[in-house]
Amino acid sequence: MSTARRASPLPPEARRASIIAAALPLIRLHGTAVTTAQIAMAAGIAEGTLFRVFPDKDTLISAALQTAFDPTPTERELAAIEPDLELRHRLILAVEILRRRVEAIWQLMAILGMTAVHTALASQPVPDNDGVMRLLSALFEHHQDELRCDPAHAARLLRMMTFAGAHPKINEGMPLASSDVVAVLLDGIRVRCEPDFPEAAC
Repeated sequence: MSTARRASPLPPEARRASIIAAALPLIRLHGTAVTTAQIAMAAGIAEGTLFRVFPDKDTLISAALQTAFDPTPTERELAAIEPDLELRHRLILAVEILRRRVEAIWQLMAILGMTAVHTALASQPVPDNDGVMRLLSALFEHHQDELRCDPAHAARLLRMMTFAGAHPKINEGMPLASSDVVAVLLDGIRVRCEPDFPEAAC
């Protein structure tokens, strides 16, 4: 007689999270054409188990979108950036984190359409980015004497440049590297004047 035992069932919240994690890549690929059978297979569960967690596909898609728009994972990643790293390195890591979030959200919006996304999120409070902005500002605070603006404005500039550099409609299919975003923000693109040359030569 086999002594193998079945794995313990996941707690409800863990089961819900695992289904959403399996669903999001499929939604990005297929949009609303994704089937619950595909999602159940990706999650490693029976389709009936899926319907015990989500009553229908629309509810599952709405929950997946709410998860995708939740800034909490991004906040955790930003908070984990080592404070002892050099500012440029810390900002490059921050841009990489923001890019992953932006690209994941825009993939969903491209496949589902703005209307479907807004409809899916309508029943929930719209997540804000206050926590993200506070964490970005904090990256600049210990370097305020090196900046020509306050840390909060520097954080807004970093976020806007990251979004523009990652948006395919803006970057013409040539996304800005994270290091380029940081270089433009910190250094600009104009040739610096050398002390031995008059201003007119710059």
